[in-house]
Amino acid sequence: MDQDQLKEHLRFASELGVAGVSRDPAWRAREGQAGQAGQAGRAGQAGQVGENTEKKPEETPSGVVLFKSQADALVAVREEIGDGTRCKLHTLGRRQIVFGVGNPQADLMFVGEAPGADEDVQGEPFVGRAGQLLTKIIEAIGLTRGDVYIANVIKCRPPQNRNPEQDEVDTCEPFLFRQIDVIQPKVIVALGTFAARGLLRTLEPISRLRGRVFEYRGAKLIPTFHPSFLLRSPDRKRDAWEDLKKARALLTSPVIPRG
Repeated sequence: MDQDQLKEHLRFASELGVAGVSRDPAWRAREGQAGQAGQAGRAGQAGQVGENTEKKPEETPSGVVLFKSQADALVAVREEIGDGTRCKLHTLGRRQIVFGVGNPQADLMFVGEAPGADEDVQGEPFVGRAGQLLTKIIEAIGLTRGDVYIANVIKCRPPQNRNPEQDEVDTCEPFLFRQIDVIQPKVIVALGTFAARGLLRTLEPISRLRGRVFEYRGAKLIPTFHPSFLLRSPDRKRDAWEDLKKARALLTSPVIPRG
């Protein structure tokens, strides 16, 4: 990182309300980094992945498909989506599926609402202005985009970036659930009203949901403001930073074995 980048990083941290920095790597070390056995153990859970060394997935006598890695299991989910013709969005001008990106073994997962114009062109979630802000937020808690996993509830861009309709959510969200179950993150951050409402099955606004921690599919779920909202309302960046500090604290807390 050169001097100009460092200045920009510190300016952004100040904007979030970060009181100081530490060179001690302990606060940002994830459980899997503390003991490689932790990540290896997760790779065999839930019948999603296994220790199979074959290149192709293996089907057990009970019909459960085992994959050699979470990455392979995610590939299978993406292949099942195919061209994404299950709902009407594929007829409404979207260019491609925007599946998800990042570390298949991530402890931290971000879930947004739906792809925008930039994402529809590049095929990757959060690459526009809001995505650039999300990258800065991730870096502010001592991680990189490569450390986390990023996905959306909806895999296709709605026309004119309108809000997803319920039938579109109902069709697409099972694939998000499978992504979550394969990755098995320790913490999920729901970005914005529609992601938080969709995951939590609530009509409460994000202003009432944020600041709280929910149990969700074996993870801790933290709702916070969407980066696009923070671009419009920079005075709420400190609220978002408080939410991300909660996520950071949970990432470094002891793991409770999942039964």
